[in-house]
Amino acid sequence: MEAMIGFTTVAIATLLSLFAAVVLQGLLMKLTLQLIQPATADRRVVAAPIERGTRMVARVYAKPAR
Repeated sequence: MEAMIGFTTVAIATLLSLFAAVVLQGLLMKLTLQLIQPATADRRVVAAPIERGTRMVARVYAKPAR
């Protein structure tokens, strides 16, 4: 009987520590994602200077010849 109580105590302590570890890991994951969010917040596409130059050349060639 005493062995069963000891085993039950160990099993319950193990399950409690497992749940505590899962909760702690979830909280740390949320904290990590909140900390890295500012690094990924800027999603603007920066136009490369070559694109602007290509548009300028296309405009020049698109003008009617005199």
